[in-house]
Amino acid sequence: MSVLSQFVWSVANTLRGPYQEAEYGSVILPFTVLRRLECVMEPHREAMAEVISQYPSDQQRRTHLKLRTRTSDNAGLNFWTVSRYSLKKALQDPKNLAANLIDYVSGFSSNLDVFKSFDFENVLRTLDARDRLSPVVKHFQGIDLSPESVSNADMGDLFENLIYRFAESANDGAGQFYTPRDVVRLLVDLVYAEDTEALRDRGQVRSIYDPTVGTGGMLTVADEHLHDLNPSASTGLFGQEINPRTYAICKADLLIKGQDPTNVRQGDTLVVDRFEDHKFDYVLSNPPFGTDWKAVASQVTAEHVRGGQGRFASGLPAAGDASMLFLLHVASKMRDVDENGRGGKAGIVLNGSPLFTGGAESGPSKIRGHMLENDLVEAIVALPNDMFYNTGIPTYLWVLSNAKPTEREGTVQLIDATGLGSKLGKSIGSKRVEVSDDARKAIVQAFVSRDASATSKIIENRDFAYWTITVERPLRLRFQCTAERITDVASHKTLGKIPELVEALKSFGEQVYLNREEFLHDLGKHLRKHPVTLTAAQRKALWQTIGEHDDNADICRYASGPRKGEIEPDPALRDTENIPFGWGDRPKIHDAAEETIDAYFEAEVSPHAPDAWIDKSKTKTGYEIPFTRHFYQYIPPRPLEKIDTDLNRVVGEIMEMLREVEA
Repeated sequence: MSVLSQFVWSVANTLRGPYQEAEYGSVILPFTVLRRLECVMEPHREAMAEVISQYPSDQQRRTHLKLRTRTSDNAGLNFWTVSRYSLKKALQDPKNLAANLIDYVSGFSSNLDVFKSFDFENVLRTLDARDRLSPVVKHFQGIDLSPESVSNADMGDLFENLIYRFAESANDGAGQFYTPRDVVRLLVDLVYAEDTEALRDRGQVRSIYDPTVGTGGMLTVADEHLHDLNPSASTGLFGQEINPRTYAICKADLLIKGQDPTNVRQGDTLVVDRFEDHKFDYVLSNPPFGTDWKAVASQVTAEHVRGGQGRFASGLPAAGDASMLFLLHVASKMRDVDENGRGGKAGIVLNGSPLFTGGAESGPSKIRGHMLENDLVEAIVALPNDMFYNTGIPTYLWVLSNAKPTEREGTVQLIDATGLGSKLGKSIGSKRVEVSDDARKAIVQAFVSRDASATSKIIENRDFAYWTITVERPLRLRFQCTAERITDVASHKTLGKIPELVEALKSFGEQVYLNREEFLHDLGKHLRKHPVTLTAAQRKALWQTIGEHDDNADICRYASGPRKGEIEPDPALRDTENIPFGWGDRPKIHDAAEETIDAYFEAEVSPHAPDAWIDKSKTKTGYEIPFTRHFYQYIPPRPLEKIDTDLNRVVGEIMEMLREVEA
């Protein structure tokens, strides 16, 4: 594939000069699509011409052309061109080459409108004006992209490799368009793993959907794998894509496969779900890493506040990373569970942030809670680093299901595959590692078997849940108007502007107060003598500036308001504790919160801080998936004797070198 990709891209040598490097892709991509379509049509041009001449309507042409071109392993053509031209024939009239090619492309059936997304007519006119049209056409006319030479899967690889090269040359986030095939195959295998036997049954019909479809690579792999299991299976492929070029490639690719081209739709998945009324058997997605959603915040937030009617009802992540919005969308598109217990399955590629970002009751925590409490997460697989073309960061495959097998209910399987990567002979961008076929089989087997091991853990959903409690301790302050504290008051942005205040504080002398009320009582006397008048806010700022913590001081209490007489907490001593569900062998249920929290507090906090208490109004429920913690292995330090031996050896070597220098 790399050889073919290099050969296709080598037309850049012809473009160099009149075209900037960042413009190469705008020529190469549509010509590659056109040549693939032409090679697919070529054996059927005679039948195509007969059908076009016999039937006037598009529906009639589509029906009869499919019947005329159908084979045992191909659904038949459902697109055509009324033009008599091909690249070869257009070249025979060099003076009118641009006009002939425009006629060629304009003659395609209405369901093949992809060249508008490339603005191809303008591309052709520009090539002609820059004297590059003829050599470019000759280059592509000589490339064999027939299905016999280049399979659908290989063609998908070619498209994505060209997209990668185009984005790389334009410095435009190359990797976001290209999911490595080893990752796609692993994800598809995991999603299909538990359905393999059922998929082999006759008469199987399955729908597969990708909300970030790109050029359709995931759909291609999923479709071909399903037909490997069951050649007679019927599949419907669906996708949504925001980028016009990749959308056009995907639509053309699905047309070639005999799929309904209206099943690929353009638009931002987070803004508008183009398949709002559809749910699917399988959902696959690799959303772009670390993409913010600030530009669509108003639309996403509006859907969030709709509550149960919106995809994002459970929570919103930080605006800097849309990963968890795609996670919610993918989960929402799994087909409902039917009367036979069959539901939908999904696989999504994510970075590490959805596992742990956000504290208790933050947006990300609520989203994790929604996924876990509804038992939608079947497994999470940690991939080796350096697997992707645009990033070396840790990445994970989430496998979702809304109809788990009985033995998986209420649990999540964590699989650590970070050690199963194989080094590439030559890196591509940031990709230096791949998952080999043997490694992929080992990962899938670990998933299917559910056997606990050093690299596979079965964790109960509620083991990821916890309560965050706020622990308060009394405010105890010591007051003394020392020179240092008076200087702090004088430099205060508000207090420092009050006349005579510093003089009033100096009149306190060296007197020490261990009771706030006594200090405030005497403060009033000193202020009246000078005279100084303070507002309530200024008085509070003053005692906060002068007071300092002292364990021997009296406890401060609220002097007014609804909490009058209650102990006032010290913000500086405030702390939080995370208490896992089930602590102390208590039930892992929400109703056990008070019992578990009180027992934890008495055992873990009170012995160390007898005057502490819990502010129960601030207790929150959170969810976190600390993946690496479950696979941590302690490595003890080397014995001191071995360290000493090594140090003595190194010192001896240094001394020997010094003696040689002195000699």
